[in-house]
Amino acid sequence: MRYSVIIPVYNRPDEVDELLESLSGQSFTDFEVIVVEDGSAVPCEEVVQRYRRRLDLHYYMKTNSGPGRSRNYGAERSNGDYLLILDSDCVLPPGYLAAIEAELRREPADAFGGPDRAHDSFTPVQKAINYAMTSFFTTGGIRGGKRKMDKFYPRSFNMGVRAEVYRALGGFSDMRFGEDIDFSIRIFKGGYRCRLFPEAWVWHKRRTDLRKFFKQVHNSGIARINLYKKYPESLKPVHLLPALFTVGMALMLAGAVVCAWCWWAPALFCILIFADASRSNRSLSIGALAVVAAFIQLTGYGTGFLRAWWKRCILHKDAFAAFEKNFYQ
Repeated sequence: MRYSVIIPVYNRPDEVDELLESLSGQSFTDFEVIVVEDGSAVPCEEVVQRYRRRLDLHYYMKTNSGPGRSRNYGAERSNGDYLLILDSDCVLPPGYLAAIEAELRREPADAFGGPDRAHDSFTPVQKAINYAMTSFFTTGGIRGGKRKMDKFYPRSFNMGVRAEVYRALGGFSDMRFGEDIDFSIRIFKGGYRCRLFPEAWVWHKRRTDLRKFFKQVHNSGIARINLYKKYPESLKPVHLLPALFTVGMALMLAGAVVCAWCWWAPALFCILIFADASRSNRSLSIGALAVVAAFIQLTGYGTGFLRAWWKRCILHKDAFAAFEKNFYQ
C-alpha cells in the first residue's frame, strides 16, 4: 500500500466527518485511513462507520495520552510505505494525494509537508486566524507558504514521512507542545531529506474563536522554549520577535500618557495588516478581524515564550512540572 493516513482525534466528530468526506473524494486512491480516538468523551465511531464502504478505514479507541502518542499508536498499525499525518480540523482538496504522489515521483523525499489555506466556507474569525498564522507580516512565511526555504519543518496538521524513517526515529516524542517540530528536527539530525510540497495544501480550520486561538499560540510559545532546552541551536532570532513585540506593547501601555508618540509603530502595523488582509480576503470586516487576530497571535506566542523562559530557564523547572495543567489529562 502506498499511503497510510493517520488522524488522531479528541472530541471532534464533526471535523472527522468533513475530513473523511474529503478523503473519500480523492483522485488518487491507493491509501488507507487510520482514525485514533484519544480517549474522547464525544467519540466519532458513528461517523467513521458511515465511511466504511467508501474508504479502507480502521478505527481505534485508546486512553487519552495526547496527539503524539496517538499518532504513534496509529503508525504501529499502519501498512503504507508513507505515513500522512493530518489534524482532524483539516479538509483536503480532491487532488491532495495526487499532488504528493507527483512530487515524490519527480524528486524523492524522506519527509515532507505542505501549507494551508482558508476555505470559502470558513467563518470570518477562522479566515482572520488563518491570515494571522500564514501571513509574511506575522509569521514571516516560515509555516510553509514560501517555496524557497533553507529548511522546511513540517507541522503535524499536514506532514508526510516514509514509514521506515518514522520507525527509525521512534515516531513522535512525549512532548506535549511542539512535538511536531521536535520530530522535524530529528528528521534533519538523522540526515534525512525533508521538502516542502507547495501543491499538497489543505484547508485548515485551526481554532473557531479568538480565545481558543490565544491558548493555541500561547502553547506554541511554550513549545519554543521547550525545544530550545532540548536543541539550543533551534532557537533563531525570528522566534524572539513575538516576545519583543509583547514586551514593547506592555511597556507602551504602562507609559501610554508619556510615550503617546510611540504609538505610530503599532498604528502602522495595524494599517498594514488591515490593508493586506482586506485585499487577500476581499473583505474589510475580515481585515479588521485580522488585526485583532494578529495581535493575539503575537502576544499569545510572546506571553507563552516569556512564561516558559521564566519557568524553564530561570526557575529551572522541567517541562511537566512547569506546565502540568496544560497537559492532556
